[in-house]
Amino acid sequence: MNPTPETETAAQTTDPETAETAASGAEAAAETKTGPKADLTKGSAAEHTDKDATSAEDRDDDAADAEDAEDADLDAEEAAAASRPSGLGSAAASIVAVCLGIVALTGTWTSRVLAERQGLVGQLKSGQTSTTEQQISAIYADGWHVTAAINGGVALVALLAGVIVLALPQRTGWVRPVALAGAILGFLGLLVSFGMYFDLFAALPTAPAAPAPTP
Repeated sequence: MNPTPETETAAQTTDPETAETAASGAEAAAETKTGPKADLTKGSAAEHTDKDATSAEDRDDDAADAEDAEDADLDAEEAAAASRPSGLGSAAASIVAVCLGIVALTGTWTSRVLAERQGLVGQLKSGQTSTTEQQISAIYADGWHVTAAINGGVALVALLAGVIVLALPQRTGWVRPVALAGAILGFLGLLVSFGMYFDLFAALPTAPAAPAPTP
């Protein structure tokens, strides 16, 4: 069978060099098509991984900062609580003020003893030559004034204690009313003692007038 021109042309086109060139071109085209897509896919996956790692680190840092802030707040609260007074002294002072105010109004054992002593001293000093007014003043009035002075001093202490407690910041709700009651009792005790000392409530007894001599 003799080759025709068409057969020769086909044979020439299927030459080995041409076939290799065509194969290399096809491989290059395949690499061109698949290469960038694969690179893009790998790059996007790496970027997502980096973003996830960064976000996880940020969350860890935020959690650590929040814990540090909470610890700092707790430390500040503990320091403030330690620096604040407990209020025990104020509570005790308010109760003492009330007790002293009651004692100032009712009288103390000390004032009674000192009043009796002053009366005894007045009896020893007053003699037969003393007048009746002098004997009353030495035996009775001096002891009365001593009692008033001591009760007034106790009332003054109660008033000062109540006022000081009222001026201080309180942590317990009942301290302020008790301190106010102590201050009021102390003020009343001062008024009573002042009236007793200056004989405002009752005047000193006076001796009866001597009878006129009969002619």
